[in-house]
Amino acid sequence: MQDPVCRPVYDLDEYALLDLLPEIPPWVKNPNYHRVDWLNKFIADLWPYLEKEIAGTIRSVAQPIFDEYIGKFQIESIEFERIDMGTLPPILNGLEVFETNDNELIMEPSIKWAGNPNIILVLKVLSLRITVQLVDIQVFLAPRIAFKPLVPSFPCFANIVVSLMEKPHVDFGMKILGADIMSIPGLYRFVQETIKKQVASLYLWPRTLEIPILDVSTVAVNKPVGILHVNVVHAVKLLKKDIIGSSDPYVKLSLTGDGLPAKKTTIKKKNLNPEWNEKFKFLVKDPKTQLLQLQVFDWDKVGGHDRIGMQLVPLKQLTPHELQEFKLDLLKDTNISNCTNKKQRGQLVVELTFVPFKEDISRFSGGFSGPIDSVHRRNESGIDMSMSSDEGTLGGAGLLSVIIQGAENVEGKSHNNPYAILLFRGEHKKTHMLRKTRDPRWSEEFPFMLDEPPLSEKVHIEVVSKRTGISFRRKESLGYVEINLRDVVHNGRINHKYHLINSKNGVIHVEISWKII
Repeated sequence: MQDPVCRPVYDLDEYALLDLLPEIPPWVKNPNYHRVDWLNKFIADLWPYLEKEIAGTIRSVAQPIFDEYIGKFQIESIEFERIDMGTLPPILNGLEVFETNDNELIMEPSIKWAGNPNIILVLKVLSLRITVQLVDIQVFLAPRIAFKPLVPSFPCFANIVVSLMEKPHVDFGMKILGADIMSIPGLYRFVQETIKKQVASLYLWPRTLEIPILDVSTVAVNKPVGILHVNVVHAVKLLKKDIIGSSDPYVKLSLTGDGLPAKKTTIKKKNLNPEWNEKFKFLVKDPKTQLLQLQVFDWDKVGGHDRIGMQLVPLKQLTPHELQEFKLDLLKDTNISNCTNKKQRGQLVVELTFVPFKEDISRFSGGFSGPIDSVHRRNESGIDMSMSSDEGTLGGAGLLSVIIQGAENVEGKSHNNPYAILLFRGEHKKTHMLRKTRDPRWSEEFPFMLDEPPLSEKVHIEVVSKRTGISFRRKESLGYVEINLRDVVHNGRINHKYHLINSKNGVIHVEISWKII
């Protein structure tokens, strides 16, 4: 046997080059593709074990499909006699990795499998045993694989989402009763095109196959799903805490699980039957588990304030969009077995309405568990429950959420301890400071509950560096950006990287969303 003749590429003619081009790996033709020889070596070493697992998966997936045909077309049984995936593993010709602004990792491998499997299927039709053998499989795939969302728990992503960027190339031989039926004129092309169309109809982009890995609700921070409207109406027959004179009551409100400071009503001086009618709003992340805590205190000019009583209201007792009045008997604490709870401490009356965002309404359409005994329902509600017939309507209240993800290439003249300042409607918010970095990553969210969409308003964000030691020049601006919110209202969400003004190369990554109720 003679050795093959090796010739340089520039000596080949046009037709030889055209025949050769499809065999050239993508990393040669496209600089964005990376060689992954190490991964191919890894797959090759694992293939003896992987092919057994793949064979078992094929059996388990195919069996329910086979069972559907039993009894049809005179078929008595269908089963695998043998599944051998062969000794040749699939090869990755290259891998391209994409960077996006979203919380995900995307890659596109080029996969080629010219395998030598031996798969034998046995059918019994009218007591006749028919064997179908599948051999010499060749598969070429260009899938897009997305790992999302990224979460702080191993393996650090919740789902694998797969789609095909082009129709796959599939080639194989099929023998029935020992005869190669692919040699029948026209059948080979028909089978190949049918397989391409069937696979493409299932997973060709933008269609996807989603494989859950982790329960995202247990590892990711819950996003707000609605707004709780609270009206502290009045209190009746409050317990007198002062020895001389009357009490000076006020109410402190907090929502479990939000980690935010409690909100307070005004103080009603010398009044055991105070009238407030003061309204508050809370962002709700999980209405099935969160509780509204209400505490009534007696204000004292000197020393600590004495707590008159408290009560908890589970949000699962609320029906979305329905105004509900609660008459709450105040307790010393939440310990029911405490005998001091039997002492009369007065009654607090509040009105609650849970309003989910429009995109989350379907999650709560069935309502929660039944109301507790002390609830008096009202037919009239201060909030419009009807859905607008015009889905494009932009008016109405909602939540503006600003997430400052991070910045890149921010550099100060004296120091690099950056943090971001957010200015909107006179409110100042700021992220935590990160020391000695030009590429800070904050991932901090700042919500604003608004009565109308901010169509003509802007968000001002500035990156500032602060010296940690003693210095005459403690703060230094590293650049700023102003973001018009009109596109956010119209599109519901933007996720961009903006070049910082007054910065040489600085970029800030901001995600802003608008949810209407």
